[in-house]
Amino acid sequence: MHWAVIIGLVLMIPILAIVLDSSVGQAWANRIARGSEDGKSPELESRVDELAAEVKYLTESMESLREETEFVRRLVEGTGGDDASRLGPGE
Repeated sequence: MHWAVIIGLVLMIPILAIVLDSSVGQAWANRIARGSEDGKSPELESRVDELAAEVKYLTESMESLREETEFVRRLVEGTGGDDASRLGPGE
């Protein structure tokens, strides 16, 4: 019985070394070494903040383009105002 435990332990050492040396084992060790709360790193949080600011800028740009497009569409279609305010050709 004791020999089975000893042989099991002897076989587990190389298997454990292979698993820990793999990329999965190294990623697991890096995560433990970082010790960050909830898996969030400061670099990740700053990157998320940068991306949120970029999304806000792009949203504002899209809204501006939407307004400009609507203005140009109304200008081209001639629905921008009442008929009394528009001048005829050559006037």
